Amino acid sequence: MAGPLAGVRILDLSSVGFGPYGSQILGDYGADVIKVEAPEGDITRGLAPFRNAGMGPFYLNANRNKRAIVLDLKRPEGRDALLKLVETADVLYTSIRPAAMARLGLGYDDCRAAKADIVYVALVGFGQDGPYAKRPAYDDVIQGLSGMAAMQGGREGPPRFVNASICDKIGSQFAAHATIAALFHRERTGEGQLVEVPMLESLVGFNMVEHNAGATYEPPLGPAGYERSMVPYRRPFATADGYVCVLPYNTKQWRAFFTLMERPGMLDDPRVTDGAVRSEKIGELYEMVADCVAVWPTADLLAALDKADIPSGRAVPLGELQDDPHLKAVGLFRHVEHPTEGSLRLVAPGVRLSKSPAEIRSLPPGLGQHSVELLAEAGYGAAEIEALLESGITVDGRNETRRDAAE
Repeated sequence: MAGPLAGVRILDLSSVGFGPYGSQILGDYGADVIKVEAPEGDITRGLAPFRNAGMGPFYLNANRNKRAIVLDLKRPEGRDALLKLVETADVLYTSIRPAAMARLGLGYDDCRAAKADIVYVALVGFGQDGPYAKRPAYDDVIQGLSGMAAMQGGREGPPRFVNASICDKIGSQFAAHATIAALFHRERTGEGQLVEVPMLESLVGFNMVEHNAGATYEPPLGPAGYERSMVPYRRPFATADGYVCVLPYNTKQWRAFFTLMERPGMLDDPRVTDGAVRSEKIGELYEMVADCVAVWPTADLLAALDKADIPSGRAVPLGELQDDPHLKAVGLFRHVEHPTEGSLRLVAPGVRLSKSPAEIRSLPPGLGQHSVELLAEAGYGAAEIEALLESGITVDGRNETRRDAAE
């Protein structure tokens, strides 16, 4: 069955982390996503380890369900080819900075002249009306500026980075749903538009849902920072042979926990029975949890917590996720055979749509794998395509694919 975005064509000029994950989501939903790369390719192609140069794991996990074309946009012929593709597209989606796109002659007005109802999605580090507008933005920088790093240190500790490209990936999801919203607007009105997706503003809004806390009010009723998240003992708890995540949340669950742990004196303690007191003293409760579970074997503890209906789970190492029985049952990890990379294990879309499923429809392409195909679709003849190949404006990745497979 076709995905919900079947028939939508997206030109994806994004690279690295902020962008490709979002356009992959759109491809999972059925859009025809065309990844446009410079001759050197997306930098993530070269991040080790890899079996073949240009097909690193970061790239492979953020670029399925796309076709790939190489265009040197710094040269007039490359720009002209992209504008020919714009004529056939619904969305241009780019993480190239707006000033650079304008210099290339590929700003919103340039693309709107080629396709009046184009949805032009600009992924930027910072809103273009503010003093940071021209700054480059990478995940670590946005972690710092958005408060994400400070949150990891709690109330007293130093800022620390989340061990993930968290801002790139969250920002990519904002970009995906902003694209869908603009397409929905166009479906209703016939109007394209310029969509700006700033990573800093998006992440601040994301972080402050709970962390605005007492600073929500004027004057403030307390500091910013969600207390339950900021206390030192909010972490996976060590058991006798591993780590578990335990989260009694309401009064019933806290009483069940202390009953299980044979702490009857805590059953009527205000820290357990009074929600306001509990939120203020949550750090003390988490410290008790750490003390209680330390002597338990992990398997016995999880079985007892499950029987008592207390939210819990093992802290699973990354390398063991594919063995999780639930993830196996739902088929999240998919074993696929890539034409050049051999056996791969990819993570399938987690979202389920009963009538128009999100799915892995095609595997991550080689550099320029679809250049000739896409140029032909844009109206270029065989001689014109050959001239673009000879001049280095584009690359025929089909040959590279066949050579890698043969080797």
